[in-house]
Amino acid sequence: MWKKILCFILSLTMVFSITGCNREEKKKGEYQIYYLNMDMSKIVAEDYDSTGAEDEKLVEELLAKLQSAPESSKLRQTIPSDVKINSFKKNGAYLYIDFSEEYKALKPEEEILIRAAIVKTLVQTSPSTLVAFTINSDPLLAHDGTLVGSMHEDSFVENPGKQINSSVETTLNLYFANKDGTKLVKETRTVHYSTNISMEKLIMEQLIEGSKKSSTMSTVPSGTKLISVSVVDGVCYVNLSDSFRNQNAEVNEEIVLYSIVNSLTELQGVSQVQISINGSTDGKLRYSYDLSKLYERNLDYLKED
Repeated sequence: MWKKILCFILSLTMVFSITGCNREEKKKGEYQIYYLNMDMSKIVAEDYDSTGAEDEKLVEELLAKLQSAPESSKLRQTIPSDVKINSFKKNGAYLYIDFSEEYKALKPEEEILIRAAIVKTLVQTSPSTLVAFTINSDPLLAHDGTLVGSMHEDSFVENPGKQINSSVETTLNLYFANKDGTKLVKETRTVHYSTNISMEKLIMEQLIEGSKKSSTMSTVPSGTKLISVSVVDGVCYVNLSDSFRNQNAEVNEEIVLYSIVNSLTELQGVSQVQISINGSTDGKLRYSYDLSKLYERNLDYLKED
């Protein structure tokens, strides 16, 4: 009799132990939802167990959490109730979120925190996700009028709005076309830039600015806009405007491609480059090179001194 009672007690102990473990595991959460604290000075994470949804359904689920009140009364809802999400879509590594016009009315110090909270929540869906915001289909502009572009977790510092904005000098190795458009020519250029700008963005801006030597030609068409540029896991994703298609026919297609690829892979953390046009990787650079592919450094086209 005592043996049966002892076995029953042990069985109950095991059941409660397992239940306790499951509760603890659930409490830990699979994802984190980032909210704003009450005085809007920082973002704070709450653990969240997803429903098991994947891909776009998971994005939809996380966005719904960002639009609802957090469990803690000490935190604020991330996306204000008057700001609506018109739509969202995934295109390769890019996740586009289109907001209503009310997003523009957010105060600068509030907007950057909201932006950071949304991005840090959504990049958990995939380690290579790049998040881009639009307002009624127009790319998001920062309050100084500059293009925000695509964002990743590393796009934000611990104290948004308190970034050091000093000027430093650096030397870049850029690749342009020779006068025949058949070879690459390396140009070493010393530039001053703000510490707030990433090196990959600086390189693309210099390529768009074009060659400064009479013996070389620019490879990126005049009028091309840099929509976004980000580095994730060694891959540099470059998103250019439609004007990039208006390429100089005198410059060979491979020279245009490797002008960009070789310039960016000069950076230590970049081993591959993917180019998209208006966020799309469909089609070709011109005739032969697929936009959907990742391209590595290639110095076969470099003109010998």
